Amino acid sequence: FMQLLITQMQNQNPLEPMSNEAMAAQLAQFSQLELTEEMNGSISSMNSTMEQLNSSFQGSLLMAEYDYAKSLLGKDVEFFDSGNQQDVMGKVDQVNIDPETGYSSLNVNVTDFELISGQTLTDTYRVYLNNISGIRDNSDL
Repeated sequence: FMQLLITQMQNQNPLEPMSNEAMAAQLAQFSQLELTEEMNGSISSMNSTMEQLNSSFQGSLLMAEYDYAKSLLGKDVEFFDSGNQQDVMGKVDQVNIDPETGYSSLNVNVTDFELISGQTLTDTYRVYLNNISGIRDNSDL
């Protein structure tokens, strides 16, 4: 602000000086410009803080999801098998984390599960937590 004022005074024509009103108006404009720049800086800082909070919150959610997935190790979970068009049940034996998204998934071993068709199913599935429709602790047996 001061540099602009000094530059203006240095370049002012002494034969046609600026009126007091014009000078006051210009000073007010400079002050307003300076305040606007400060507000922009504050808004940028707030945006940065919000991005950090959002990132931290997202990380916390992913960690909570991973902890929940680990708690399912050794338990039987029920999920929909789109290939057989029915719910199946199997034992969780591994927790995976998708390196791109950070979401947790489970390796579920389905062993000798009898399908509606009468066939027996034995397979390993990767199941995301939102696809689980039921959980059975082995102590429930």
